[in-house]
Amino acid sequence: MSQTDNPTIQSLSEEVSKLRQELQLRDQLVQQLSCELFRLVKGNNNFVPQIEASANNQAEVQALQEQLEAVEQQVNFYQEQITSRDTEIYQLRQTVQELTDRTRMLEQVVQELPQIYRHKFEERMAPIREKVASLKKENRQLQAELQSVSYRLALKTRTNNHSGIDLPNFPSPLSAESNISPVPNS
Repeated sequence: MSQTDNPTIQSLSEEVSKLRQELQLRDQLVQQLSCELFRLVKGNNNFVPQIEASANNQAEVQALQEQLEAVEQQVNFYQEQITSRDTEIYQLRQTVQELTDRTRMLEQVVQELPQIYRHKFEERMAPIREKVASLKKENRQLQAELQSVSYRLALKTRTNNHSGIDLPNFPSPLSAESNISPVPNS
């Protein structure tokens, strides 16, 4: 919610409060007028309108009725304004709540993003790791086969070159002694 919305809501609230106070004042005046009329009518049990007095009273009653109608119109006008302001306030509160909920949701998503990316990365890396492990295993198998084939080939070439038994060549004992250097005494 922006800073301009907050003063608007506050000014609307103040205006609604002021209108309610004015409405209460008008209601009190209407109540007082109706009580006064009732008292006048009730206090005068044999209230018989007289022609000369009734013209005077009729003018007052007419003036009071006009005032009452004006007050009722103002009350209706203020009630409509209060209703429209209440509706506007309700809509603004609903919008604020929706925006607050959306902000919380977005904050939660932002907090979860690193974990989501790690998870997605792990999901993408799993087949690659399996492929690398498979290639390493296949490479070891191929190297073992290569060594086996090389060894067999070497044996085959030796047996083909020498038809007899191939004995290892050991150095003669005299040549072995001459290669050994004396160890210094410490």
